[in-house]
Amino acid sequence: MANKQKTSIFQRPVWVVVFALTAAIAWGWAYPLIKLGFQHWGIDQDMTSGKMLFAGVRFAISGLIILAIAGTTGKKFKVKNRWGWVYVILFALLNTTLHYTFFYIGLSHSEGARAAIFNSLGTFMLVLFACMFFKSDRLTSRKILGCAIGFAGILALNIGGGESGQFTLMGDGMIILNALCSALAGLMTRGLGRRVDIFVGTGYSLAIGGLLLIIPGLAFGGTLPLITTQGLIILGLLIAISTIGFALYNKLLSCNPVGKVAIFNSLIPVVGALSSCLCLGEPFYWKYLLAALLATTGIYVINRGKK
Repeated sequence: MANKQKTSIFQRPVWVVVFALTAAIAWGWAYPLIKLGFQHWGIDQDMTSGKMLFAGVRFAISGLIILAIAGTTGKKFKVKNRWGWVYVILFALLNTTLHYTFFYIGLSHSEGARAAIFNSLGTFMLVLFACMFFKSDRLTSRKILGCAIGFAGILALNIGGGESGQFTLMGDGMIILNALCSALAGLMTRGLGRRVDIFVGTGYSLAIGGLLLIIPGLAFGGTLPLITTQGLIILGLLIAISTIGFALYNKLLSCNPVGKVAIFNSLIPVVGALSSCLCLGEPFYWKYLLAALLATTGIYVINRGKK
């Protein structure tokens, strides 16, 4: 009984699945919501500084909400030392500032479903990187098979139908850079938890990263041309997605094998594609259901068993 009591809820298999699915599904819905946010806030495709400002406001508020919750629940805000703060700022740059600069630019130059496909490359990068850097994440035949099946699901989204498959630097290229930042930040998450409470560290990274988006956004003349009720609702939903998604995901990464948590993100492109169909009127293809089945199978293969 004593051992069971010491096991965090974030390490119990059932809750790991519930929390990881919650984060993945939430992030999948961000794709159409960001595009709708651009429309309702009057941000055109070429307004890069406006996109940075919009993203910065979202993440700064999300970070402040997490820090406020941390304060009311008695979390310790202290970072271990000066170098700990350097680590926090570097994490904020990768996890928020650079990550979402690339993401917002890429998404505005690509279909929501296509962006979701390319962004999911970060999932497989992280699973493989984790095997290189963490002893708890050994590269096994099951992980290779699970990644292969999950990646097949991603490829299934891009088979037939849709618009031109031509690669674009401002669309696909930016999304791939975003995926790389996401994977590197995922590797750093466990280190963040050793320097500060992971919940507080998540709040710091979002607030600082958001501020580092707002400053250049304003400096280069970024504005949010329209303020509408619909726009405010969408911004509120995006803030909630960031708050819930990052709080759960970073906590899971800090206390579980990285690969077992990261693979759930292979569902993000499926959710992103389906939600883009619902919200943006993008065409629906039956391949989305095949992709969902393959992604779910990949998750099951990697998570069955103890290692």
